[in-house]
Amino acid sequence: MRVVIQRVLSASLWIEGTNYSEIQKGLLVLLGIGINEQQEDLDYLVKKISQLRIFSDEKDQMNLSVMDIDGEILLVSQFTLFASTKKGNRPGFITAANPSEAKSWYEAFIKALELATQKNIKTGVFGADMKIQLINDGPVTIFIDSKLRE
Repeated sequence: MRVVIQRVLSASLWIEGTNYSEIQKGLLVLLGIGINEQQEDLDYLVKKISQLRIFSDEKDQMNLSVMDIDGEILLVSQFTLFASTKKGNRPGFITAANPSEAKSWYEAFIKALELATQKNIKTGVFGADMKIQLINDGPVTIFIDSKLRE
């Protein structure tokens, strides 16, 4: 699994011209699900997301987590995080999970993140054409791959 985490002042997700989800200060998390994912991948990323200290404290140091600031989370499925651009100019997605498997992992991820943070996680709709507006705070953008763990 791969995530792109963006620290945001706000983010809103639109589907067919309708505002489907929105958050204020918190995290916009784009989640890519690959083939051969395991429960340990999910657990690792949920722990990282909930405890990642990327919000500023009173000394303007990144020492606070989304839970520390009582921030919100918008989680969006994003299979293109598994794009391969090795050959040619058109990305390939052979390492992305098939849609039915990815949807199951996505739903499990939402539940696990809600349990870990004790927060209602805002989401998009799996497989939908979504538009996201955000104000990135910093900007702060973090990429984490559960297999690489770096």
